[in-house]
Amino acid sequence: MHELGIVFHIIRSVEEVAAHNNLRRVSSVTLELGEVSGIIPRYLTDCWNWACAKHDLMRGAELVIEEVPAVTFCEACEKTYGTVEHGRTCPYCGSERTYLVQGDESVIKEIATPDEEGSAVSAADGCAHESFH
Repeated sequence: MHELGIVFHIIRSVEEVAAHNNLRRVSSVTLELGEVSGIIPRYLTDCWNWACAKHDLMRGAELVIEEVPAVTFCEACEKTYGTVEHGRTCPYCGSERTYLVQGDESVIKEIATPDEEGSAVSAADGCAHESFH
């Protein structure tokens, strides 16, 4: 189960952002998770709850997962299509000259805090727009 390692990595990243932004508590972390990332959201959430209970900064923090759909681009006809539905072969022209445009990422999008109503740190505000697997 690589989800536990991913959770530890997320927590370390959040701790770095928290230190940089003088945050005392984190109420939630929003994660963009690609549809074909290979990460199982249910396992990730289970590991998250267990690991956050062991860190004062993270205790009780919610993990919000936003699924990013997998999209593939066809170099032959220059169209995009849903990867999960059609795989590597372009449904428009039948070409296999395709590549994944999005959907395998896992990125910390936002870190919210209970310190101030509506307070949040986005990736652009000090969280390295970080991908991990």
